[in-house]
Amino acid sequence: MPTPIRSAFSVEGEGEPLFLIHGIGASRASFAGLVPHLKRDVRVISYDLRGHGASPVPNPPYTLDDLVEDLEALRRELHIERAHFAGHSLGGMIGPAYARKYPQHVKTLGLWSTAAFRTEDDSAKVKGVVAAMRAKGIPQVLEALKDRWFTPEFAARRPDVIERRMQQVIDTDPEVFLSVFDIYAETEMAPWLHEIAQPCQVLTGENDGGCNPRLNTLIAEALPDSELVILPVLRHAILLEAADQVAPPVLDFLRRHKGRE
Repeated sequence: MPTPIRSAFSVEGEGEPLFLIHGIGASRASFAGLVPHLKRDVRVISYDLRGHGASPVPNPPYTLDDLVEDLEALRRELHIERAHFAGHSLGGMIGPAYARKYPQHVKTLGLWSTAAFRTEDDSAKVKGVVAAMRAKGIPQVLEALKDRWFTPEFAARRPDVIERRMQQVIDTDPEVFLSVFDIYAETEMAPWLHEIAQPCQVLTGENDGGCNPRLNTLIAEALPDSELVILPVLRHAILLEAADQVAPPVLDFLRRHKGRE
């Protein structure tokens, strides 16, 4: 059994609890643009994954089960019996894995900009990125990722946001970053997504290369109770680039499932 950490977290707003789970080399600050839209309707709990932000940094490597147990420890610490959960990218894998292990605590699930049903070619590409980072260094490969994460229009308009995101990755312990990237690259939810019975919202950007509509359509079809949202034009960094476009479908989904037991 993994030893969970005590995660750094923030709580904002009133209403039914919603846990937000960030992605690789990020932090709860990923949700800074989204939380103001949500906090009038739900109590938003955002937290830093192990090795990220202000949370403790146990020695890597980490496993998906480690990340699930950290989330469960936070739920227990806050004495929350049932909540909504939503995650972006790697967070969109942690949420379903948590729901599979602890279904009694999950009201609904948001799978945002995540991946499953990867083909051999899809898997080779994502594993190739991790291998390149190990061989050449993380900063050397980041430039290619920037183009996958942000639209060219946003990159031209808000270089400050992109620079901050790149620096956030560089400031993450490289062994931590590569360990969680391994989890993201090697996790395949396809064999067990059908076990997730709670209502799910599957959401991604139209032009997200690694977490594209093709894969997200298959995710939505595999889940017994799901709806699919494709956000036009956007790539992977939907929360940093366009929280105002993410918020309406997310709020609509949460409002329709309020009070659900």
